[in-house]
Amino acid sequence: MNPLSKVALGKTSVFVTRLGLGGSALGGLYQDISDETAIALVHHVLELGINFIDTAPLYGHGKSELRLGSALRGAQRSSYVLATKVGRLLIPEHPAKVESIWFDNPPPFLPVFDFSYDGVMRSFEESLTRLGLKAVDILHIHDPDEAYADVIQGAYPALHELRRQGHVKAIGVGMNQAEMLVRFANECEFDCFLLAGRYTLINQDALKELLPLCLRKQISVILGGPYNSGILATGAIAGAKFNYSNAPSELLERVRQIEKVCSRHSVPLKAAALQLPLAHPAVASVIPGARSVAEVEENFRMMSVPIPDGFWKELRERQLLPEAAPTPSCSAA
Repeated sequence: MNPLSKVALGKTSVFVTRLGLGGSALGGLYQDISDETAIALVHHVLELGINFIDTAPLYGHGKSELRLGSALRGAQRSSYVLATKVGRLLIPEHPAKVESIWFDNPPPFLPVFDFSYDGVMRSFEESLTRLGLKAVDILHIHDPDEAYADVIQGAYPALHELRRQGHVKAIGVGMNQAEMLVRFANECEFDCFLLAGRYTLINQDALKELLPLCLRKQISVILGGPYNSGILATGAIAGAKFNYSNAPSELLERVRQIEKVCSRHSVPLKAAALQLPLAHPAVASVIPGARSVAEVEENFRMMSVPIPDGFWKELRERQLLPEAAPTPSCSAA
């Protein structure tokens, strides 16, 4: 699978590479990295020809956007497609009161949900300041799990206005669940969805309803968290993460069974994890995070590893993969 192939998002003129970069690690997800490391890995992403980078104010409480702004300074604007998000404002706070269960060493800002029209406009302006840009390509509403009505009244019209003004080219919603995205697809007009961890080698929540609906509606799906927070990168080791928490025992056993199939077919677990989502024609791009240039290189290599048909066949035979899930060998993508 060619990581540099480009596809359009929905009906827009925005074309993204099949492999992108998720920006949560740039904000210090679980463990911080240095500014120099963050900037170097972004530069390497662009050097490889990967054009798609995703970030958010939440990631490191602004740190991911700041580091991206530094890394992209001087880069040719046409060389990258940038996505960020709205729905949280960063409120200045005393450092002693700032804690995060996800991000290491966050700056003194508290992320506070705000899906109002004015809140979205303020959040977007603050993101542009951190990024050092006048516009972004893609803007997502971030994690509106308990705020559907607020989004419809405030954030949704705000995104449409920003697109009308030319400040963004594509609009979407980014969530860790498929169910509400189904409702957004049925009741609203979006170009793309960022779905984190819900269509992967071990979680196919989106397969039955969301992905077919997105195909019909011409809404492109960007798959975040293809390693499900780590377990599909590390394998079933002690302390392996699944959806931002320690993986439960039954999931560890499932991954062990997948690893045995990987071993029999000489397929790296990471390669299977990155390539499977892209076999579905609704999925435009996968955006794993990276903490170093070496991890960027490895993700790039894993996209190109040939995976034999027999590997996917055995996963199905052992009921480790649904029959309905398209695989790279038989996908039209």
